[in-house]
Parts: sequence; C-alpha cells; structure tokens
Amino acid sequence: MASQPKTEVNAPPLLDLTIDNITPNAIRINSQSPNARLTYLMARLVTHLHDFARETRLSTDEWMAAITFLIGCGQISNDVRNEFILLSDVLGLSLLVDNINHPTPPNCTEGSVLGPFHTHDAPVLPNGSSMTADPEGEPMLALCTIKDSAGNPISGVKVDIWETDSSGHYDVQHEGRDEPSERCVMVSDEEGRFWFQGLKPVMYPIPNDGPVGKLLLMLKRHCWRPAHIHFMFDKEGWDHLITALYLRGDPYETSDAVFGVKKSLVVDLDRVDKETAEKYGVKEGICLLRHDFVLSTKEQTEKLRDELATEALQKLGLSLKLVDHLPVPDLD
Repeated sequence: MASQPKTEVNAPPLLDLTIDNITPNAIRINSQSPNARLTYLMARLVTHLHDFARETRLSTDEWMAAITFLIGCGQISNDVRNEFILLSDVLGLSLLVDNINHPTPPNCTEGSVLGPFHTHDAPVLPNGSSMTADPEGEPMLALCTIKDSAGNPISGVKVDIWETDSSGHYDVQHEGRDEPSERCVMVSDEEGRFWFQGLKPVMYPIPNDGPVGKLLLMLKRHCWRPAHIHFMFDKEGWDHLITALYLRGDPYETSDAVFGVKKSLVVDLDRVDKETAEKYGVKEGICLLRHDFVLSTKEQTEKLRDELATEALQKLGLSLKLVDHLPVPDLD
C-alpha cells in the first residue's frame, strides 16, 4: 500500500486528558475555524454533552444504546419519512427552535411544528378546488383570509396545505403512492383570500414502528396527534410561517405527542348553510372551516427575534453579540 503524504499538523497541543479537562481541550481543538458561529455552536454543544455525561455518570452501555438508537433513526429514514425530525418533534426541540426563530408579534398567527410529512410535489390548484380523492372522509370547505397586523389583505401568498386522509395516514405513508393527495398549493387572491375543499381532520398516531415509537413506549407516552390541518405561508418580505389548526375538543388536544397545539390555533368547525353551499358549489351541511391568518413582515419578526435574543443572553450573563441575528462571542 502506498504511503500517505504527511500533512502539517497545526493544532493546539492537547493536555493530559482527564474527566475534568477533556471539555476545554475538545473546545480548543474545535476552535480553529474562521466561522465564528460554527465555533460557538460546537463549543456549547461539547460543553452540554460533556456536562450531561458527567451529571448522569453515563454508562458505556447507555452510551452504546444511544448510538444504536441514532443509527436506527437513520436506517428507517427515507425520502418520505424522516425519523430525526420525528425525534426532534417528540423531544420538543422542533417547537423550541421554531419559537426562537419565528417569535410572534402581537396580533399575528402563531407557528406550529412542520412535522415529517410535508412534501414538495403538491399540485398548484386554483381557489375552490378539492385537494382530496378520499371518498370515505367527511367533506370540509375551508374559507380563509391572509392579512397583515393592521388588517390589510395580502395577495400573492403561496400557501402549502396538507392533511391526512380519513384513515389518519398521509399520502406518503401508503405503499404504491403514485401522486399527491390531501395536499395542495394555493395562492391568495387580491383580497387575501384562499378557499378549498378538503376533509374534516382526524386524529392519528405518529409513526410508532421505529426507534422513536419504541422510545415513547419506554417513556409510557402515547403516540397520538390531535386532529389538525397544516399550513405554510411564503411571500417575499414576509416572515415564513409554518402553522396548523387544531379541532377543539379532540381527546389529544392537551397532550399532543409533538407539542404542536397552542390555544390560539384551536378552532371550531361550523356547517355550510344553503347560501354558502350555492356560492362555493358544495353540498349544504358539510363541515365549514373559517379562519383569518395574520402574517408579520420579515422586518417585524427579525426585530422581535433580536430583542428576545439580547434579553435572553443578558439573563445568562454571556458576552455575545448578534451577527445576522445569531449570537457569536463578542471578542472586541
């Protein structure tokens, strides 16, 4: 075998490594990148991981079980299933990260978790279209508006919408899926309106046949999500909003397996009256969802995000500054 050329080692010397000094040594050798944010993230990650091991006196068997668990998450993931997002969801990390990055200014719609079943192949449909091919589900008409915090309509907003079918499964969970169903993309009109025909949402279990499901079982936690429908809003100059609406009175409204429910996102359904049925070309008496979404501008959200970040860092007593709205060590 040909010998490999030697490369110059330009790294800080490691000290005699012990339980007490491994953390500063790992941080030192990880601090050579010119990327200040990466250096800071790695320093905090190493600090908290090492403190966790020391605090819990982590055993070798437990460490290996965790490694095996993460390997299993990777092995079961594919193009339409992401076990790592599911893990982030059930640990509450997804909601935490979203709340940090997209704080809600007054009078604006709150965000919720993305979940692992959003896709990028949903068809773009005109307002009033049906996004479902499920004959077993209970039909629902949704009449929605998009406005700013001053009540002005916002036109031209791209709206991703997705939900399960009547069996509680997303289309990507069915073998042999050949086209999208129970999902679509719409664009708000000049009055900020969009409307569509879907299904009354149903409660469903998150995938529990993989490592995350086994973890929930060990923790004596249920795997159910309350009935809901997802929305994602995108338009240049406006904060990217990922949210969902949850049906009031669902058995899992107060114990969502992925911590997605917020009081402001819990809604009641009505019934379509004769006049509405004739106007929108649907049957009288089917479920009716009415909701007004309120978006914040990107500037509004970034300003609030910076204010909250500065306040949180001051409480922690950390000497940091914000660069591109993200904290890095202040070495000036």
